[in-house]
Amino acid sequence: MGKITGFLDYARQEAADRPPLERVKDWLPFHSALPESLRREQGGRCMDCGVPFCQSGIQWEGSAFGCPLHNLIPEWNDMIYAGNPSHALSRLLKTNNFPEFTGRVCPAPCERACICGVWGDAVTIRDNELSVIEGAFAAGTVRRRRPPQWSGKKVAVVGSGPAGLAAADQLNHRGHSVTVIEREQRPGGLLTYGIPNMKLPKEIVKRRIDLMIDEGVSFVTGVDAADRQVAARLLRDYDAVILCCGAERPRPLGLETEGIAGVCFGTEFLKAAVERQHFGLTPDLPTAEGRDVVIVGTGDTASDCVATALRQGCRSVVQLVRRPEEDYLQNGALPRDYAHQEAAAVLGADPRRFGVQLKELTAEGGALTAVTTTDGDTLPCSLLIAATGFAGCAGGVCEAFGVEYDRTVRTAEGSFAAGVEKVFAAGDMRRGQSLVVWAIAEGRSAAAEVDAYLNGCTNLVRAL
Repeated sequence: MGKITGFLDYARQEAADRPPLERVKDWLPFHSALPESLRREQGGRCMDCGVPFCQSGIQWEGSAFGCPLHNLIPEWNDMIYAGNPSHALSRLLKTNNFPEFTGRVCPAPCERACICGVWGDAVTIRDNELSVIEGAFAAGTVRRRRPPQWSGKKVAVVGSGPAGLAAADQLNHRGHSVTVIEREQRPGGLLTYGIPNMKLPKEIVKRRIDLMIDEGVSFVTGVDAADRQVAARLLRDYDAVILCCGAERPRPLGLETEGIAGVCFGTEFLKAAVERQHFGLTPDLPTAEGRDVVIVGTGDTASDCVATALRQGCRSVVQLVRRPEEDYLQNGALPRDYAHQEAAAVLGADPRRFGVQLKELTAEGGALTAVTTTDGDTLPCSLLIAATGFAGCAGGVCEAFGVEYDRTVRTAEGSFAAGVEKVFAAGDMRRGQSLVVWAIAEGRSAAAEVDAYLNGCTNLVRAL
């Protein structure tokens, strides 16, 4: 522990965000970085607890506390304070394949478990993590790591989201020949298509994928493993297959929307925005420009839809939240995330309405014009976005590989084996809708089981 009284000497200091009225005009990252001297102080606030709950990774009463990857947080915080970035990097990469992702998009359950936060403010763990990995990339100390020899075993990973990438990275470093199969035209899954650029720049995702390619992982895009012929070929040509296709089946609104233009799911809206803004495509789904937008749901997807609609130039945006406002209060106040700050700055009010649901839709000539809520009022609406979560994994891939599923792929307790010889599953497809950090933990754990299946033993450590 570099600074015994650091948690007393230094106050929590977060990096400043760009002003909301400025950042809504572009798609650039809005979170800045602290100077090195201040970042070292933030590392020095870590108490090096006797029992560091920040790295425990447990679930209690429906909430997650601590890091599911069991990141060695006190160790690399100590190294940040000591000014030893190379050692901080080595400890960070020991448990986390992609800290540049989690350092940007993780809601930081580690900070909710920080002992320093019991009587004060938690350590800035997520920002400290991001500073370590981005400092290493900037300094050129993140280098290609190829295995000393290859095992001769071939593994196919279906899906290139965080779980699939983590499994591929782990198995590649164990010397297996890994091919990642992706249905979309670009790899990255949720990281590429489901998270807006201002939160996770696409060049950051590409940077990691390029590094994985340099280390030996192969990516094949534009191939849908729900095709039974594709599935049969993968089963024939590979020694193991890991299904990491996410929880992509959205939960329906519960209202009749057939034939009404202007209704979509949150993931569809975000994907179309990424394709249009960053890849130069022209999706069928319209933008929010000049429209009255109503978003149903809460959580990260709903917030990202609010922020995206503002950047596209919507006329108004309202977010309907089913649960009452009291459920979201923290110390008597209603916290705002980045999207709600932006909406308040642009439109003059928090866009959220609590304790209300949709009752019916109004359309003219097949186009949505308004929605009626359970409060009895009618809101103008020409774009309705359902960000109400996910009902489970899509069945096409499961059926093509012959694995049993309901909401998720069925696996034995504590196992990632999918009940079909040499087929495994990981990530949201096995776990259900969750966080990027949990998906990475799933991918790492599935990789350990697959490695043991192929080799008869493994030295990979399971996070779960």
